[in-house]
Amino acid sequence: LKSNPSNNEEKEAQTQLTKSDELQRLHSQALSAYQQEDYEAAISLLDEILAVCVWDAELRELRAECYIKEGEPSKAISDLKAAAKLKNDNTEAFYKISRIYYQLGDHELSLSEVRECLKLDQDHKQCFSLYKQVKKLNKQIESAEELIREGRYEDAINKYDSVMKTEPEVTVYSTRAKERICHCLSKNQQATEAIKLCTEVLQLEPTNVNALKDRAEAYLLEDMYEE
Repeated sequence: LKSNPSNNEEKEAQTQLTKSDELQRLHSQALSAYQQEDYEAAISLLDEILAVCVWDAELRELRAECYIKEGEPSKAISDLKAAAKLKNDNTEAFYKISRIYYQLGDHELSLSEVRECLKLDQDHKQCFSLYKQVKKLNKQIESAEELIREGRYEDAINKYDSVMKTEPEVTVYSTRAKERICHCLSKNQQATEAIKLCTEVLQLEPTNVNALKDRAEAYLLEDMYEE
């Protein structure tokens, strides 16, 4: 304004100043909502700010935290991926993305993201610890699937038992392991055990197509045609 005073510029400057004050007010409200654990309200306020401040990495990270708390991991990943691009050497964003993928049961994408973190900082303690865990799990699952392709079902069962020991807390991995063990038992003509294990999986995931097919195969072995 001082360099080029005119009515138009003054109007524009006043408009931008007013908008700036409004955004600062919304920011304060968003932080307050986040601290009070009202994540839905915080997201709504952050949506308004980010419509204007598109390139603010920290606001995206804050909204990602709210999405995680609200149980919307895919939206959190979207914001964290943007934050990883907007802020240099953003190891924290890569770590969080990797953890979300891991919790969702996508070990391959988790491994890919945690490697990005270690490329930026090979001494990052959290990323290195997660990397070791995911790499071990990934290797066991790949090995088990290779054994299934070779028809070595007993060995594959043992390998999937190891998967459950490697990750006992994230249930998606134990459920997937049980589903694959049921497949191996069915292929190995161990019908009774296959039916029992597939039923266990189907109690957790009633629409699991693989478990339904493998249990059907096991029922056929037992001449239980109705079932």
